[in-house]
Amino acid sequence: MEQVLKKEKQIQAKPIMKWAGGKTQMLGDIMPKIPQKYGKYIEPFIGGGALFFALSPDKAIIADSNPELINMYRQVADNVEAVISYLKKYKNTKEDFYEVRSLDWLKLKKEEAAARTIYLNKTCFNGLYRVNKKGQFNVPFGKYKAPNFCDEEALFAASDVLKKATITCGDYLSVLKEYAEPGDFIFLDPPYLPISEYSDFKRYTKEQFYEEDHVELAKEVKRLQELGCHVILTNSNHPLVHELYADYKIEVIQTKRYISCNGSKRKGEDIIVDILPKQKTMLKIVPKPLPEQVMKYPATRYMGSKSKLLPQIWAVASQFNFDSVVDLFSGSGIVGYMFKAQGKTVISNDYMAMSATFTKAMVENNNVVLPLDEAKKLLIEKKESDHFVEETFRGLYYKDEENRLIDVLRTNIAAIRDQYKKAIAMTALIRACTKKRPRGIFTYTGDRYNDGRKDLQKSLEQQFLEAVESINNAIFDNGCENKSKHGDAMEVKIKHPDLVYIDPPYYSPLSDNEYVRRYHFVEGLARDWKGVEIQENTVTKKFKSYPTPFSTRKGAADAFDKLFKKFSDSILIVSYSSNSQPTQDEMVALMSKYKEHVEVVPIDYTYSFGNQKHAKTNRNKVQEYLFVGFNGEDVWKKK
Repeated sequence: MEQVLKKEKQIQAKPIMKWAGGKTQMLGDIMPKIPQKYGKYIEPFIGGGALFFALSPDKAIIADSNPELINMYRQVADNVEAVISYLKKYKNTKEDFYEVRSLDWLKLKKEEAAARTIYLNKTCFNGLYRVNKKGQFNVPFGKYKAPNFCDEEALFAASDVLKKATITCGDYLSVLKEYAEPGDFIFLDPPYLPISEYSDFKRYTKEQFYEEDHVELAKEVKRLQELGCHVILTNSNHPLVHELYADYKIEVIQTKRYISCNGSKRKGEDIIVDILPKQKTMLKIVPKPLPEQVMKYPATRYMGSKSKLLPQIWAVASQFNFDSVVDLFSGSGIVGYMFKAQGKTVISNDYMAMSATFTKAMVENNNVVLPLDEAKKLLIEKKESDHFVEETFRGLYYKDEENRLIDVLRTNIAAIRDQYKKAIAMTALIRACTKKRPRGIFTYTGDRYNDGRKDLQKSLEQQFLEAVESINNAIFDNGCENKSKHGDAMEVKIKHPDLVYIDPPYYSPLSDNEYVRRYHFVEGLARDWKGVEIQENTVTKKFKSYPTPFSTRKGAADAFDKLFKKFSDSILIVSYSSNSQPTQDEMVALMSKYKEHVEVVPIDYTYSFGNQKHAKTNRNKVQEYLFVGFNGEDVWKKK
């Protein structure tokens, strides 16, 4: 789950330790650089934790190699009231200070040891935490008049934040190797490189941090960047820091030092290094065998069908963690059916009634079949039809007796009460009609494209019954409640799908994308020509196309933007062609407005439809692009 950078908090937690090199004064410079969204917050040099408390992240890993410091944070997180009770016993006197300092914290109760740590920090000289080589605290008494070493409100606020964090003691390298994952935000505030021989920023533990340690840290930063983490690092304005981080954005800021005994030297320059995660290809396209069930989907010659791309689509989709999927422009229905065969909850949608009919019969429908004997009865005239097809389309696409049979089937199908049997029967009729047409489309009349194909030689009755059998054979129950919708993709209401597959009409100035022009007759069958206006002046008796934003370049770009915004919380997979507009770069830019990661998967592809008269130009040989938009956790936190 991504974390969003918090702007406000009722009771703002703050550091409960005064820490040399603490980042409170630098928060104004660091905060604008923090990503708005990230996975985990990780700070392996926690120290005073100024940034950690300012952010108050919901999921965090904080660590330090100082076991005493880590014990303190753990006890404040888990036993804050006990820590407070011990703090109340202490007094701000020199005698009490040195008596408490002389105690071995390892021999005390953990809550008392935590209180001791806070007390010494608040009452010692300049709040400095420093230990000798034996690990013993050795800072002298601070002589403050009224140090607030028992700030109950601050301790309770800190406790609330610490409770949400994993608090661990360890070397920063081991912590980062164990916990860092792509998408995490990591803040590194190591012991600073000394800028003079008198600087002492290293003795936070008995082990010191030398130049070679900083070189090692820089190597780890590189690894984290390659991993896909956003890293911010602070250090002194030292030449070695500039050398080690020359490849990244470095900002020098003026700061004050609070631990120098010489007030004139309490000025310094700190460096903030901002290391953005390296964007790398995370998707691996290795087509996998599809379930045998997918092969049972009735083959169809449908413009834009993605039947040949199913292995690649699944190869991409299978890398994500998702349960529900929307096939927003379902077309032939094959993609939604493939997802159904993979055990996903599928919502199919299309503005074409014929497409919605296909998915009603084979995606939404889990167990209803149309028995062949019932299908045969649909071929028999029970009551007189309206003769609409026979009269309207006489001599255009089919013989007179075929037109009469279509009218009989229309009439009988309309009387079927079961919605799924009705969908099966209408799907079978549509398939029979397309198989009886050369090229399977209705942009011309007659049979001048008759190539002697076997399908063309079969009777319409035979085609209808074979289609019923094929559809019945394709029906199965995947254990999910799938839905078929018939509506405008821009307006359809679907609640929070995990993944959305978008395969809209492709806009290209070289060809049209009017599905209705090619399939108006069978679309009319699915609608029973209700709500459409037949253009009587046209040879093919087509009806006006539905308005679609994908008919112009600007319209397509605006539509994609609207869809990406609408489904910004979902994984997005978009099919689009290299010869279509918006261009590849424009599509990436549009999707990047709403998704952290956008990748483009190119696939060599040859269209079966379109540009036939220009075949010599190879315009139907293109690259099919899969634009994939996702956030870090979508791919990295797979089941």
